[in-house]
Amino acid sequence: MKSLDTLDWVFISIYFIILFGVAIWVIFRKNNNTEDYFLAGRNVGWFVVGASIFASNIGSEHVVGLAGAGAGNKIPMLIYEIHAWVVLLLGWVFLPFYARSGVFTMPEFLEKRFSAKSRWFLSVVSLVAYILTKISVTIYAGGVVVASLLGINFWVGALSTVVLTGLYTVFGGMRAVVYTETLQAIVLVFGAAALTFIGLNEVGGWAEMQSTLGKEYFNMWRPATDPDFPWPSLVITSSIVGIWYWCTDQYIVQRTLTAKNLKEGRRGAIWGAFLKLLPVFLFLVPGIVALTLKTQGKLHWDTPDQAFPVLMSNLLPSGLRGLVAAGLLAALMSSLASVFNSCSTLFTVDIYKKLRPDTSEKKLVNIGRVATLVVVVLGILWIPIMQNISGVLYEYLQSVQAYIAPPIAAVFLLGIFYKRINAHGAYATLVVGFIVGGLRIVLEVLSDSFAPGSFLHTMGTMNFLTFGAWFFLFCVILAVGVSFATAPQTKEQLAGMTYGTLSDEDKASNKTSYNWKDIVVSVIVVAIVISIMIFFNGK
Repeated sequence: MKSLDTLDWVFISIYFIILFGVAIWVIFRKNNNTEDYFLAGRNVGWFVVGASIFASNIGSEHVVGLAGAGAGNKIPMLIYEIHAWVVLLLGWVFLPFYARSGVFTMPEFLEKRFSAKSRWFLSVVSLVAYILTKISVTIYAGGVVVASLLGINFWVGALSTVVLTGLYTVFGGMRAVVYTETLQAIVLVFGAAALTFIGLNEVGGWAEMQSTLGKEYFNMWRPATDPDFPWPSLVITSSIVGIWYWCTDQYIVQRTLTAKNLKEGRRGAIWGAFLKLLPVFLFLVPGIVALTLKTQGKLHWDTPDQAFPVLMSNLLPSGLRGLVAAGLLAALMSSLASVFNSCSTLFTVDIYKKLRPDTSEKKLVNIGRVATLVVVVLGILWIPIMQNISGVLYEYLQSVQAYIAPPIAAVFLLGIFYKRINAHGAYATLVVGFIVGGLRIVLEVLSDSFAPGSFLHTMGTMNFLTFGAWFFLFCVILAVGVSFATAPQTKEQLAGMTYGTLSDEDKASNKTSYNWKDIVVSVIVVAIVISIMIFFNGK
């Protein structure tokens, strides 16, 4: 790793001055009520919505982990990066229901569709999951990146970034998050694009990479018998995780809810889908470049997760290296800011406001700020535990999500498309699904202590993608079974909450929220996704 020089530090300083200038400008604008603080006054345009979706998704753990997947012979993991088609589902299928219901959070939508019990359960589970996965992993990866880039102690790097991000999130709320994320997305895209271009030039182009690593290395489609990435399970489970993450998770959906109206929200999702195509080229390819250079004896790194920072520090010229470093810091800060604000929203709107419904708007905003501060502290306290993570970070993330996603994705999908699914079916699926997912994690950790071939050993060692696919089928059967065993919901409860209960007015309103341009761009995005799938076939 080469250390940063004076010009690099100049670029990093300029970035932070602009970033906090934007944050301070936003903080001094009104944040007097919950709609202002948690949803930026529902007055954000499509460009900022889409950029915010992209920046929220691309954290430092994503940059480091995806490049690690490219460098560690885990090319099938790129299927999670061509989920642009799932982001389109958010805009075209799910968002009209969310926008029409006027909700702040996803648990709040479940209450309107099913019951208050479902809302409570999802709120608590989401908060716990955010603290144990998103916040902790992001801080861990960020600490590693900051420490290696800036040549400082891991704890100093991690704590400084968390505190700085926490400050503007606490005081600026959602408006500060979405506007700073737009700036961060721009910096990250240009910086990583420069690294990809220079890296490909350094190895001698794509053909030389294929020659060095072998064409089979670039095949994302492994046989159904492959022990790590069987293609049927990969397609099914990645789609389930994608629907959960992009269409039902507060962390992402909250960005579209900040839009001025449904049209702007949908276009923001379409723009976000287009941007979602970029990580394959911006982060996965640099990982492959790093492996090629290592194979050629031109670069050295110890673990795949070091591939991106080592490549960046060795290949980029002075100044540009500082810009990409700023981009990595941007990725870390944008992800942290997003999850801090989402946790704050979930706690304030779904828990505190339910317990104290008469609380004033101003006090709720202050409660939101305190909640953000608490989440920041919990994230810091969790860092020592996350330092024990080993292996390829990106694969770890996807395996944990394969245990969280199936019950939530099943409840939302069935809830919107099938009016016979009732509150009992939804609640049973969420609770039982959470228990089964938790048991799988425990069995995976303890698998070595079980007799090979036993039921517990099989459940603990089954491929995580295969487990996710069967788990989703189990959740669907459970939701349908319990719903049919209990009384259906009334027409009044279901009005406008499912496709089968939309009024003529609802349908007419939805039709006026898009035009042919939105359809054409969406088709182009899907065509690019299919092209990438065909390109990475190892031939």
